[in-house]
Amino acid sequence: MSTPDKTEVTAEVDRDRRVAELEAENERLRRIRDALIVRVESGSSHKPEPYAAFEHSVVLAEQVRERTDALNQTMEELKSSNKALNRAREEAETTRQRLSDAIESIADGFVLFDRQHRLIQSNSRFRSYWRYAGLDAPEPGTSISEVKASAVNSGLIVEEHSHEEAEGVVFLLSNRRWVQMTERPTREGGLVVLYSDITDVKNSEMARRIKALEESERWIRVVTDHVPALIAYIGADMTIQFCNKVYAAWYGRQGTSPLGKRLDRVHSPQLYQRLLPQILEVMAGHNVTFEFEETGEQGEVRHMLRSYVPNVDDQGDIIGFFVLIRDITERRKTALALEQAYDHLERRVKERTAALTGLNSQLRQEIAERATVEARLRDAKLEAERANLSKTKFLAAVSHDLLQPLNAARLFTSALLEQSFGPKAESLVRSVSTSLDDVENLLGTLVDISKLDAGVIKPDVTVFDLRDLLNNIAREFRQMAVAEGLSLDFVPCSVAVESDSQLLARILRNFLTNAIRYTGSGRILLGCRRHKDHVLLQVWDTGPGIPADKLTEIFQEFKRIRPAGSQPDKGLGLGLAIVDKISRILGHEVTVSSIEGKGSVFSVRVPLGQLQPRRPVPDQNRISACDGGLGGAIIWVIDNDPSICQGMKTLLEGWDCRVVTAVSLDDLERQLDPATGSVELILADYHLDNDENGVDVVAEINRRRHDPAPVVMITANYTNELKQHIRERGHLLMNKPVKPLKLRSVLNHLLRG
Repeated sequence: MSTPDKTEVTAEVDRDRRVAELEAENERLRRIRDALIVRVESGSSHKPEPYAAFEHSVVLAEQVRERTDALNQTMEELKSSNKALNRAREEAETTRQRLSDAIESIADGFVLFDRQHRLIQSNSRFRSYWRYAGLDAPEPGTSISEVKASAVNSGLIVEEHSHEEAEGVVFLLSNRRWVQMTERPTREGGLVVLYSDITDVKNSEMARRIKALEESERWIRVVTDHVPALIAYIGADMTIQFCNKVYAAWYGRQGTSPLGKRLDRVHSPQLYQRLLPQILEVMAGHNVTFEFEETGEQGEVRHMLRSYVPNVDDQGDIIGFFVLIRDITERRKTALALEQAYDHLERRVKERTAALTGLNSQLRQEIAERATVEARLRDAKLEAERANLSKTKFLAAVSHDLLQPLNAARLFTSALLEQSFGPKAESLVRSVSTSLDDVENLLGTLVDISKLDAGVIKPDVTVFDLRDLLNNIAREFRQMAVAEGLSLDFVPCSVAVESDSQLLARILRNFLTNAIRYTGSGRILLGCRRHKDHVLLQVWDTGPGIPADKLTEIFQEFKRIRPAGSQPDKGLGLGLAIVDKISRILGHEVTVSSIEGKGSVFSVRVPLGQLQPRRPVPDQNRISACDGGLGGAIIWVIDNDPSICQGMKTLLEGWDCRVVTAVSLDDLERQLDPATGSVELILADYHLDNDENGVDVVAEINRRRHDPAPVVMITANYTNELKQHIRERGHLLMNKPVKPLKLRSVLNHLLRG
């Protein structure tokens, strides 16, 4: 049963008091009545007169009757009041029950205090707080101050906080639940207190704060760990609560972190005693900066500059201090060195003055010697330039003189290979041809690498169609591949690129030569991949592959990677070195990828170009060569070397051509009239005797003719000037030594228009 309301208690007390007063009045009247009756009946020593007594008794009886009537009326009123009181008690009981039910339905703890702030009523939620702590809930009549004192002293309340954002006070109870107390006054001056459970809100807030603190600590640690200074925070109990990596590395003994340890355990007793005065000063609220030497764990001595900054809380208490330690050893050494330098400056100035006096004379002597050395260097530079020029001329001479007999031998052996001999003779001819190929390749490679190193070869970049270049190279190397028992596949490509056609062809030929040389069996693929602004020309093979650690070495000079079980390589290891040098000259990227046991792919990246409108194609009716080959074609050969003339004649006649050879224009004029003689194509060497050249000779011949003949200019000169000069004349250029297969392909192409 709940305790009645204060108003109801007051009304009940007033009614009880009124009833008691009426009963006391009735009792007094009864005593008076009885006393009068006794007195009348018994009489006294002074008896009244009968009439007086009678009259007096009548008066008394009337008074008794009046008082009896008043008493009866009062009793009736009392009965009515009792009935009203009973109804009021029933209504009050109903109200109290409803109030108790309402209070019990409140999820929060509820306590009601009267105007004296004494406990009147509480709900079970409030009493459960005490029950969870093993305590008895406060009884009615307990003052609010006694309730608070009992909660604190009994350990029910662990912590108390004032919440700025919430109304009232927040308590942490012994069952680890958070409760917020809210007070509201009543109209009668009493007090209603609610205790709301905010544990979930508090935990969520705590989680957010912890997350924020962790994020803040992470950023602080990221920043402090990258600062070269030693940074730490020391609590009021002298424990290290935070330190960066540099601090931990310096004061961590035997690899252990100083975090969480007291300073007197981290520092040696001597160092701690030296630091103690400054620690006491910072704990007194003062900023402290000082410096002295320290010895590290490895015995190194460093000079440290320390700064202590106190940490003050909201109440003004010192709860710790921040530590910033900077290593100023080098600065200290510099300062000491500067101090020593300053001390000795005057003496050194005097010494330097004397020394400079002597140095001046030495300097004048050195100036004279340097002038002499510079003159010698200029002479040496001129000598080197003359030597380089001589080297260039020598290379040009070598490229012509050495390749001339090789070119003639190549032509003769090619002609012999097309003749019918016995098996033994044919084998000998093929052996000679193979040997000449090897000598030709070796000499050509050496000459090329020398020219590249000497800077003689310059790129002649133009825009041209890849189709003819790739078709010619594919025809040239398909027969070589078949001779080695390999299959050469070719994917045609018609795209305009910007490059030097001859140097690009040299790169592709070296790729294919390597592929044929190192592929024992299988197939080789020549093709291209077109991209947005460039095209990749690629050569794929199914050879033994190249180890990953050797992919860069293969482009070095005289480096050859010989797979296990392969035949000895006859080359010098310069093919890919030439590719590397040419690609650098052209600015084309060369790449290689390989899988051991499966094969390799070599690629060169060539930029795309835009072709200019092509000139009209010559009349096909002028060409007399049949569609099946070169049969019947009339060709003039002009070369100052009779052996080359003879070899070229033998080779061309083997292809059913009609050939006229001459060592000069005069020699040709002795045999026929160049102006009217029948000719379909002229093969001319650039270097002729008596300071003549093939370009001028064929220019004179075509000047006399009504229909100029197409010209193939053959030379061992690789200079851009000559290439440009021959191209401007509209001639085709071939470099020595001439490969018969390539020559036949070119002749077939020209004779067919």
